[in-house]
Amino acid sequence: MKKITLLILLLSTSIFSQNFQGKATYKTHRKIDLKIDNGKGASNSDMQKKLQAQLKKQFQQTYTLSFDKSASTYKQNEKLSSPQVQTEGMQIQIMGNGGGTDILYKNIAKKKYINKTEISGKRFLIKDKLENFDWKMTGETKNIGNYTCYKATKTRKETRTSMSMTDGETEEKKEEVTIETIVWYTPVIPISNGPGQFWGLPGLILEVQDGKQTIVCTEIVLNPSEKTEIKEPTKGKKVTQKEFDNIMDEHTKDMMERFKNRRKSKDGNSFNIEIQG
Repeated sequence: MKKITLLILLLSTSIFSQNFQGKATYKTHRKIDLKIDNGKGASNSDMQKKLQAQLKKQFQQTYTLSFDKSASTYKQNEKLSSPQVQTEGMQIQIMGNGGGTDILYKNIAKKKYINKTEISGKRFLIKDKLENFDWKMTGETKNIGNYTCYKATKTRKETRTSMSMTDGETEEKKEEVTIETIVWYTPVIPISNGPGQFWGLPGLILEVQDGKQTIVCTEIVLNPSEKTEIKEPTKGKKVTQKEFDNIMDEHTKDMMERFKNRRKSKDGNSFNIEIQG
């Protein structure tokens, strides 16, 4: 056992040299609870199936985490336009983000992040401190590919807002929910990083179950022959996370108002859509 431990330590010293870099590919998907009530029986079921298919496609994405010992960038591998569903003369657009143009930069050493993203063609640079996750170690292990991983968990409370519309009238509901996050990390790659905003463990995070979202690592390349320049994004309006959240809230309300005005010009049939998750 001591010989094996020594071998791992020697291997880690060799791999994680001063110029160490790596790339990890992650795939994401999300469970969606979709409820539609438009008072039209069978057609309602058809609309729900179409929306479910489009939502599933929207949330199945592939990302690359490029990292060194202290910093990383996280990018979507391909840009997909926001899907649209045409049903009974009504077009529904599912709001997304900047897609393949988004870049999330994390500096673990300085405990900060910069997220370059877009809303309706407007570019923003969200600059803020990394959240200090209060991870709880469980001691449970499992293998992901060739890596032995350890389980860590955390919980958080958040206010979930859902919006529904009936006969052009918008209703907003808020409820406080508890979200459990389960991650699996490997100390074999001893960097305190992971996909998205996740970090803060003694090893690279390879799998995340965050509420109804799942992120799974499918490939890791250590010290690739082609090095990637890991640098901060610089273009965009600088805002804090709180400021950006407020901008997003206003944008969502504006989209709902536009949709309501379009519905008033139609026949006024009842339409109610609720998406949770």
